[in-house]
Amino acid sequence: MAAGNTYVALASTTLSSTSASVTFSSISGAYTDLVVVSNWSITSGSAALYARVNSDSASNYSYTRIEGNGSTATSVRQSSVTVIVLETAAHSGIANTIINFMNYANTTTYKTILHRENNAGAASAAYVNLWRSTSAINALELFPSASTFISGSTFTLYGIAAA
Repeated sequence: MAAGNTYVALASTTLSSTSASVTFSSISGAYTDLVVVSNWSITSGSAALYARVNSDSASNYSYTRIEGNGSTATSVRQSSVTVIVLETAAHSGIANTIINFMNYANTTTYKTILHRENNAGAASAAYVNLWRSTSAINALELFPSASTFISGSTFTLYGIAAA
């Protein structure tokens, strides 16, 4: 049994106005993994949730997505993209996002990012992203592909303590 808290809240943001992005910076390397939990929507249209780590906007990311809506199943794979691709949401509903950054402080391996989409009005989907860098993650930016986050959107960053 682990002593103390396993999930340690490192930072939390509730937007008091619309915003183009949310950034967590100066992330401590003292944990085994990171988890971001968010409830968000956008001001208009529909958009994907994107992320970048350490301000890296080069083509160092890739992802695979599997999705089903009860009648159709699809999969998509992309490599050499400039963002971490996470989820799609429309402005008419709140999307709940849980993102796991595995071994984020390790400096000898590429970083794996797992994500599960929880958007009851659309589909169920799972993503696996890869950031092809051995650098430790010390900053994370989340942003919609179009539009802006609505006021009231919440974002919490957790560190997973070693057992």
